[in-house]
Amino acid sequence: MKVLITGGCGFIGSNFIRYFFKKHPSYEIINLDKLTYAGNLENLKGFEKKKSYRFVKADISNAALMKKVFRRFEPDAVINFAAESFVDRSISAPAPFIKTNIQGVGVLLNCALEYGVKKYLQISTDEVYGSILRGKFRETSNLDPSSPYSASKAAADGLTIAYYKTYRLPVLITRSSNNYGPYQFPEKFVPLIVFNALRNKKIPLYGDGMHVRDWIYVEDNCRAIDTVFHKGKIGEIYNIGGQYERTNTCVVHKILGILGKPRDLIVRVKDRPGHDRRYALSISKISKNLGWQPKISFEQGIKKTIRWYQDNAEWLKNTQTGAYRSFYKKYYSKLGFSQT
Repeated sequence: MKVLITGGCGFIGSNFIRYFFKKHPSYEIINLDKLTYAGNLENLKGFEKKKSYRFVKADISNAALMKKVFRRFEPDAVINFAAESFVDRSISAPAPFIKTNIQGVGVLLNCALEYGVKKYLQISTDEVYGSILRGKFRETSNLDPSSPYSASKAAADGLTIAYYKTYRLPVLITRSSNNYGPYQFPEKFVPLIVFNALRNKKIPLYGDGMHVRDWIYVEDNCRAIDTVFHKGKIGEIYNIGGQYERTNTCVVHKILGILGKPRDLIVRVKDRPGHDRRYALSISKISKNLGWQPKISFEQGIKKTIRWYQDNAEWLKNTQTGAYRSFYKKYYSKLGFSQT
C-alpha cells in the first residue's frame, strides 16, 4: 500500500511514521510537509535512506502543487496530520489556521476524490467539542469550538464528512485528547514545562491552573490511528483518549517533582481568551468496536517523555529557531521573564 502522510515532520505525524513503518514494513510512505517552524526533518533523521520512504516539501493549500503530487505518487490512501495547531497562535493570527486547516483540507479532499484515493483519514482534536464540566463527549456530541484553531478543525471535520455524504469519498476521522511525548515542539504545555524547568526558567500557568485535560502518550494515539485506519468503519468518527484527567497545575507539579525542581518556578499569568475549562472524551466506541485501549499510563509516559528530552538536548536546542524565539518573546516577555 502507498500512503501519503501530510504533516509527517510534526510531533504526532513523525511519531506515527516511526510507528507505521515498524508495524507495516511493506508499505510505501510519502511524507509531505511544509516545514513550518514546528515541522522538523530531524524528527525523522535517517528515514531518507529507506527505499520505501519519500519526502516532499509542499503546502497542502497549494492546489496546483498537490495535484502534481497526487499524479506523481498515486497514493492509495491519505492520512492528514498537517495543521496549524497552537491555540495561542490562532488567537493572535487566525489567517494561517483558516488557510491550512480549512482550505488545505479542502484541497486534499478534492485531490483524493479526483485521483481515486481508497481511504482518507482526517486527524482532528477533542477541542472541536468545546468545554464540558461533567460527563464526557461522544462522537455524536455537538461541536462547540472556542478558539480559531478549534473552529478551523471543526470546519475541516465538517468538510470531510460532507465529502463522504455527497461524493461517497471513503473517509475516517479521529479526535484525540492532549498528546505528549518525544519530538513535541516546546511551545506546547508539557515540553515547555520540561524545557524551562531543566534551565530553571519560569513556567507560565494560565489563570487559576485548574483547567482539566485528558492526557494520552503519543504512541498510544499512534496505535489508535493505525487501528482506525485499518479497521474503522468508513464515514465514522472515533474519539481517542488516554483516560487520565488532570488539572494543569497537577501536571506541572508532577513534572517538577520528577525533575526535583521547586514549585516557585511557576508564574501565574492572565488566562487566555476563550480558554476551555475541561476536555473529556468517551472512548467506548473505539474500545468496543475496534478493541483499542490506551496502554501507557501517565506515570510511565511522562517519565519516558522527560527522559527523552534530557537525552536529546541537541534536538531541543535546535528547535530554538528565530520563529520560535520571536513568538516566545512576543507572548511571554511581557509577563516578566524570558527564555534567553
